[in-house]
Amino acid sequence: MKKEKIWLSSPHMGGKEQQYINEAFDKNWVAPLGPNVSGLEEDIQDFLFTENTIKGQVAALSSGTAALHLALILLGVKRGDEVICQSMTFAASANPIAYLGATPVFIDSECDTLNLSPEYLREAVIDRIKKGKKPKAIVAVHLYGMPYKVDEIHTIAAEYDIPVIEDSAEALGSSYKGKKCGTFGDIAVLSFNGNKIITTSGGGALISKTMEHKKRAVYLATQARDDAPHYQHSEIGYNYRMSNICAGIGRGQMRVLDDRVKERRKMNSFYEQIFKNNSEIKVQKEPTNDYFCNHWLSVIFFKSGPNQFSKEGLRLHLEKENIESRPLWKPMHMQPVFADAPFYGSNEAEDLFLRGLCLPSGSNLTEEDRGRISKSIQNYIN
Repeated sequence: MKKEKIWLSSPHMGGKEQQYINEAFDKNWVAPLGPNVSGLEEDIQDFLFTENTIKGQVAALSSGTAALHLALILLGVKRGDEVICQSMTFAASANPIAYLGATPVFIDSECDTLNLSPEYLREAVIDRIKKGKKPKAIVAVHLYGMPYKVDEIHTIAAEYDIPVIEDSAEALGSSYKGKKCGTFGDIAVLSFNGNKIITTSGGGALISKTMEHKKRAVYLATQARDDAPHYQHSEIGYNYRMSNICAGIGRGQMRVLDDRVKERRKMNSFYEQIFKNNSEIKVQKEPTNDYFCNHWLSVIFFKSGPNQFSKEGLRLHLEKENIESRPLWKPMHMQPVFADAPFYGSNEAEDLFLRGLCLPSGSNLTEEDRGRISKSIQNYIN
């Protein structure tokens, strides 16, 4: 009999979600507005910003991709512009740049965090300015929940007066020097997709420094309807607002967010124990104590590239045991759709892609699941 599937990262309900959903049904708030939407925005705001910081503004949206699209619009990105983007990331970090007719300029990774290389970022900015194409924005990603090199990246951005869009889609609950990811960028984005650390089924959020940006984002997200008694539109809008039902799921999920982070980090420690005596395989950890990673996905790296004992060999072995694992995101500069886009770097992202594998990391994995995972990995290694 086939064993039950162990997923890479599946939704994990906390038990309170139904309460908020029922309230929405009881009061007939099933449209893309309502008390759960505003309540979720306040919950996120309270989580991200402490009492001692200036509180950013939160707009709950239909997806993280929608949030990034609107962030680019808010920063004035238009057709013919260039936007710097981390190459090793999910396609949703880069696609909205193309939506606007702009060109992504991809930057290689550095090996400490797998994120945007400050060295190649500076090189790219200087070169694009020399070519008369100063980038309109920088999209920096906290990959798999690991914070990027915040100080270095934002120092370069400030030096050349380029705004940063902080792609925190995978990093809710992570922090750098005690400050939550999602609070560093000029604008930040979150994702609540079904496989994220918490979910709204599908959804995301835009985090802005000003109420003006939030109001503009909400206006564009609700079809850019003018303030008139009839339906009047002076510019193109989008259907990007989160529904009150989905926001109800999110409100329940926010109540267990800290627990979900603990469980994901526990899974990372679990893998560290499995591979502690294996010189060929390394588990990704925070480079210094400045970093706190939610370990949305736990990542391992094989020392050598593709061979019999490799990430692909382990992936296929786990697949036979009905255990899901996944290669790292294939870098965007290697993707056919972005073949003509500029790229600055060497081969760090390519090498990480060749050697890296994401292992099951869900907060709902049981001791039995961990036993199966451990046994299967040990069988492959031995």
